[in-house]
Amino acid sequence: MKNGLFWGIGLLVLAGCSSAPPLFTADGRPTMQVSCNGGGDWSECERRAKVACGDGGYDELTRSIKSDQQTLYLACRRSATTY
Repeated sequence: MKNGLFWGIGLLVLAGCSSAPPLFTADGRPTMQVSCNGGGDWSECERRAKVACGDGGYDELTRSIKSDQQTLYLACRRSATTY
């Protein structure tokens, strides 16, 4: 029982340490990152970004490649009715 409690508390502490505050664009839109393995082809990251943002689309902020991991940083566009 003590061992399980110890591990549970430890996981909660680690979870709190690994989360970062959300970042926002200058116009207040939250940003997100989409990661994928593509070997130079960005189509999988772009597909995931389209799914995440829906019909409104997204604005690409930057791309990065580290080892075999590709990351696309983006902000979803707002629909015309939210302005």
